[in-house]
Amino acid sequence: MEVLKLCPLFQRLSSRELKKVAGIVYERSYQAGEYLFEKDQPGAAMFIIKGGMIKIIVPGKDGADAELATLSPEDFVGELALLDDTPRSASARAAERTEALAFFREDLNEMLETYPVIASKILRELSIVIGQRLKASNEQLYSKGIQHE
Repeated sequence: MEVLKLCPLFQRLSSRELKKVAGIVYERSYQAGEYLFEKDQPGAAMFIIKGGMIKIIVPGKDGADAELATLSPEDFVGELALLDDTPRSASARAAERTEALAFFREDLNEMLETYPVIASKILRELSIVIGQRLKASNEQLYSKGIQHE
Protein backbone atom coordinates (compact mmCIF):
# COMPACT_ATOMS: atom_id res chain seq x y z
CA MET A 1 0.00 0.00 0.00
CA GLU A 2 3.02 2.28 0.48
CA VAL A 3 3.54 2.76 -3.26
CA LEU A 4 -0.12 3.79 -3.63
CA LYS A 5 0.35 6.52 -0.99
CA LEU A 6 3.20 7.95 -3.04
CA CYS A 7 1.33 7.94 -6.36
CA PRO A 8 -0.11 11.41 -7.12
CA LEU A 9 -3.47 9.93 -8.13
CA PHE A 10 -4.03 8.56 -4.63
CA GLN A 11 -2.24 11.09 -2.40
CA ARG A 12 -5.46 12.82 -1.33
CA LEU A 13 -7.11 9.58 -0.20
CA SER A 14 -7.46 8.72 3.47
CA SER A 15 -5.94 5.49 4.81
CA ARG A 16 -9.37 3.89 4.73
CA GLU A 17 -9.93 4.96 1.12
CA LEU A 18 -6.45 3.74 0.15
CA LYS A 19 -7.30 0.30 1.55
CA LYS A 20 -10.29 0.15 -0.81
CA VAL A 21 -8.01 0.92 -3.76
CA ALA A 22 -5.38 -1.56 -2.56
CA GLY A 23 -8.07 -4.23 -2.67
CA ILE A 24 -8.69 -3.76 -6.39
CA VAL A 25 -5.19 -3.34 -7.83
CA TYR A 26 -3.33 -6.34 -9.19
CA GLU A 27 0.34 -7.14 -8.64
CA ARG A 28 2.23 -7.91 -11.83
CA SER A 29 5.82 -9.04 -12.45
CA TYR A 30 7.75 -8.47 -15.67
CA GLN A 31 11.10 -9.79 -16.82
CA ALA A 32 13.61 -7.52 -18.57
CA GLY A 33 12.45 -6.97 -22.14
CA GLU A 34 8.82 -7.93 -21.43
CA TYR A 35 6.11 -5.46 -22.43
CA LEU A 36 3.53 -4.12 -20.01
CA PHE A 37 1.67 -2.92 -23.09
CA GLU A 38 2.44 -2.17 -26.73
CA LYS A 39 1.74 0.82 -28.93
CA ASP A 40 -1.64 0.71 -30.70
CA GLN A 41 -3.12 -1.86 -28.29
CA PRO A 42 -6.35 -0.75 -26.62
CA GLY A 43 -5.68 0.47 -23.10
CA ALA A 44 -7.31 -1.32 -20.17
CA ALA A 45 -5.15 -0.39 -17.16
CA MET A 46 -2.59 1.99 -15.79
CA PHE A 47 0.53 0.70 -14.04
CA ILE A 48 2.25 1.96 -10.89
CA ILE A 49 5.87 0.86 -10.63
CA LYS A 50 6.77 -0.79 -7.31
CA GLY A 51 10.29 -1.85 -8.24
CA GLY A 52 12.46 -1.98 -11.33
CA MET A 53 12.52 0.27 -14.35
CA ILE A 54 10.32 0.77 -17.42
CA LYS A 55 11.24 2.36 -20.74
CA ILE A 56 8.56 4.17 -22.74
CA ILE A 57 9.30 3.66 -26.42
CA VAL A 58 7.90 4.32 -29.88
CA PRO A 59 9.11 3.08 -33.25
CA GLY A 60 11.64 5.51 -34.71
CA LYS A 61 11.77 6.61 -38.34
CA ASP A 62 14.71 4.29 -38.96
CA GLY A 63 12.84 1.30 -37.50
CA ALA A 64 14.77 1.31 -34.23
CA ASP A 65 12.96 2.07 -30.98
CA ALA A 66 13.05 5.68 -29.82
CA GLU A 67 13.05 6.08 -26.04
CA LEU A 68 10.68 8.75 -24.73
CA ALA A 69 11.16 8.23 -20.99
CA THR A 70 12.55 5.99 -18.28
CA LEU A 71 10.29 5.36 -15.30
CA SER A 72 11.28 4.09 -11.87
CA PRO A 73 9.52 3.12 -8.62
CA GLU A 74 6.54 5.31 -7.69
CA ASP A 75 6.11 6.50 -11.31
CA PHE A 76 3.02 5.48 -13.20
CA VAL A 77 2.16 4.99 -16.85
CA GLY A 78 -0.88 4.34 -19.01
CA GLU A 79 -3.23 6.55 -17.03
CA LEU A 80 -5.33 7.48 -20.07
CA ALA A 81 -6.54 3.87 -20.11
CA LEU A 82 -8.59 4.71 -17.02
CA LEU A 83 -10.73 6.96 -19.20
CA ASP A 84 -11.27 4.93 -22.37
CA ASP A 85 -9.86 2.15 -24.52
CA THR A 86 -8.12 4.40 -27.04
CA PRO A 87 -5.06 2.66 -28.52
CA ARG A 88 -1.82 3.20 -26.61
CA SER A 89 0.37 5.98 -28.01
CA ALA A 90 3.62 4.25 -26.98
CA SER A 91 4.91 0.94 -25.64
CA ALA A 92 6.05 0.29 -22.07
CA ARG A 93 8.84 -2.29 -21.72
CA ALA A 94 10.58 -3.51 -18.58
CA ALA A 95 14.27 -2.54 -18.66
CA GLU A 96 14.95 -4.95 -15.79
CA ARG A 97 12.89 -7.21 -13.58
CA THR A 98 9.96 -4.99 -12.63
CA GLU A 99 7.10 -5.19 -10.16
CA ALA A 100 4.02 -3.09 -10.85
CA LEU A 101 0.47 -2.58 -9.69
CA ALA A 102 -2.20 -2.66 -12.41
CA PHE A 103 -5.30 -0.51 -11.89
CA PHE A 104 -7.99 -1.40 -14.42
CA ARG A 105 -10.59 0.95 -15.94
CA GLU A 106 -13.36 -1.58 -15.20
CA ASP A 107 -12.46 -1.48 -11.50
CA LEU A 108 -12.46 2.33 -11.48
CA ASN A 109 -15.87 2.30 -13.20
CA GLU A 110 -17.19 -0.12 -10.59
CA MET A 111 -15.76 2.12 -7.89
CA LEU A 112 -17.73 5.03 -9.37
CA GLU A 113 -20.87 3.05 -8.56
CA THR A 114 -19.88 1.66 -5.15
CA TYR A 115 -17.55 4.36 -3.78
CA PRO A 116 -18.25 7.51 -5.81
CA VAL A 117 -16.38 9.84 -3.44
CA ILE A 118 -13.16 7.81 -3.72
CA ALA A 119 -13.48 7.48 -7.50
CA SER A 120 -14.16 11.19 -7.95
CA LYS A 121 -11.03 12.05 -5.92
CA ILE A 122 -8.97 9.75 -8.16
CA LEU A 123 -10.49 11.22 -11.34
CA ARG A 124 -9.84 14.77 -10.11
CA GLU A 125 -6.17 13.99 -9.53
CA LEU A 126 -6.02 12.18 -12.88
CA SER A 127 -7.31 15.29 -14.65
CA ILE A 128 -4.66 17.41 -12.91
CA VAL A 129 -1.87 15.02 -13.96
CA ILE A 130 -3.11 14.86 -17.56
CA GLY A 131 -3.28 18.67 -17.68
CA GLN A 132 0.27 18.99 -16.32
CA ARG A 133 1.59 16.47 -18.82
CA LEU A 134 -0.18 18.23 -21.69
CA LYS A 135 1.32 21.57 -20.67
CA ALA A 136 4.79 20.01 -20.44
CA SER A 137 4.38 18.47 -23.91
CA ASN A 138 3.24 21.78 -25.35
CA GLU A 139 6.22 23.58 -23.80
CA GLN A 140 8.58 20.95 -25.16
CA LEU A 141 7.12 21.28 -28.67
CA TYR A 142 7.31 25.07 -28.48
CA SER A 143 10.93 24.98 -27.33
CA LYS A 144 11.76 22.84 -30.37
CA GLY A 145 10.31 25.51 -32.65
CA ILE A 146 6.99 23.86 -33.42
CA GLN A 147 4.32 26.55 -33.34
CA HIS A 148 0.60 26.61 -33.96
CA GLU A 149 -0.57 28.20 -37.18
